[in-house]
Amino acid sequence: MDKLNTKELVEKYNFKFTKSLGQNFLTDYTVLEDIVEGANITENDYVIEIGPGVGTLTKELLKRAKRVTSIELDSKLIPILESELSSYENFSLINKDALKVNYRELIGEEKSVKVVANLPYYVTTPIIANLLNDKLDIKSITIMIQKEVAERINGEPSTKEYGAFTLLAKYYCDTKIIRNVPPSCFIPSPKVDSIVIRLDKLDKPRVEVKDEKLFFNIIRQSFNMRRKTLWNSMKAIGLSKELQEKAFEDAGINPTRRGETLTIEEFATLANKIYEIRLK
Repeated sequence: MDKLNTKELVEKYNFKFTKSLGQNFLTDYTVLEDIVEGANITENDYVIEIGPGVGTLTKELLKRAKRVTSIELDSKLIPILESELSSYENFSLINKDALKVNYRELIGEEKSVKVVANLPYYVTTPIIANLLNDKLDIKSITIMIQKEVAERINGEPSTKEYGAFTLLAKYYCDTKIIRNVPPSCFIPSPKVDSIVIRLDKLDKPRVEVKDEKLFFNIIRQSFNMRRKTLWNSMKAIGLSKELQEKAFEDAGINPTRRGETLTIEEFATLANKIYEIRLK
C-alpha cells in the first residue's frame, strides 16, 4: 500500500511545529489503519476531517470515501496538503478554525456524513460540543483525543469521570473505544496517552425531554460544584422552596443526593417535572 511517511514529509517541507496549536502528528501507520477501519468509511461517505496535519490519514480516507473535506487552521500546512494530495479529485481543503466553520452549509445535501478528527487537546471539548449541539445530520464522529477526555465521555455515575460532558455525549450518541494510542506514536510525543473513540449519532436523543435548554441547565448546575446536594444546586433554577420540593417528590429523587449520582434518565425526569411545574 502506498504510504505517506509523516517524518519524511515533515523533513521534506522543513515543517516547524507550533506548540500553541497543540500539533502532534501520527507516525504509526497501524493507528491510521485502525482509525479508518474504526470509522467504517465506505465509498458512499462524505468525510469531514478536522486537523489533517501533513495528510497521512487524509490520504487513507481519500482512498475509501466518496469525498473528503479537510479543515486545517495552520496556514503553513496548506501548501503541503495541496502538493501531496493534489492528485485526488475527491479532496477539498479549508484553511479555517474548525470552531468557526459552518458545518450545515458544508454538509449540504450529503446523506452519509462522517467526521474524522485528530483533535488538539485544547479544543477537543468545544469542537465535539459544537458538532453535537448543532444537531447536524452526521452519522458518526471518530476522534483521537486525550485519554482523560475519552474517559469522561464514557464516564459512569458516581465516578470522577462522570460529568456534564458525559451526559452531552450520552444524550446524542452511543460510543465505542477503537484503541489506545501511546505517546510514542506521535511527533512530537505528547505527555499523555490518547484514545481513538467513535461517537455514533442516535436517530433521536437517548431520553425525551420537554425543554432541552432546561435539561442541560440542570445538568450544568448539578456539576458546577460537585459536592453540593441537588437541593442546593437547583436553587439557581429559580423555583420557590415549595415548588422545588414538589419537583423532587414528583420525580422520585432524593434532594440530598449529589448530581454525580444521577443517571441521564433521572436528570430527564427531574427536568420534565420542573418544566411541568413552571407551566402551572
